[in-house]
Amino acid sequence: MATVLIADDAKIMRINLKKMIEAMGHNVIAEAENGFDAIEKYKLFKPDFVTMDITMPNVNEVEDGIEAVSRIMMHDIKAKIIMVTSHGEQNKVIRAIQNGAANYILKPIKFDKLEEVVNKLGV
Repeated sequence: MATVLIADDAKIMRINLKKMIEAMGHNVIAEAENGFDAIEKYKLFKPDFVTMDITMPNVNEVEDGIEAVSRIMMHDIKAKIIMVTSHGEQNKVIRAIQNGAANYILKPIKFDKLEEVVNKLGV
């Protein structure tokens, strides 16, 4: 059982992800609605992995999910982050992976695909 931080500005996405992650047997220990909050909660809770929405509001100079990934990786180079993205954001996904994200998943999220991506993390 892994501990998980879900970062997404849409409450419905956080609810859906939490249901799927808990159905896999993992424990969602925190949620964040912007990148700044995600960084702070990562430092506080030190989850085994993070699901990070790419597009979130700019808060306290944390532009989006990609910036949050960069800052989390500066804090913990071993952080495991799965980017959550919409179709058409390939350039952003590439930037996120260059900044340290482990993998990505497309919206709408399907349980089987999420489980496959999480299993690849080895947590």
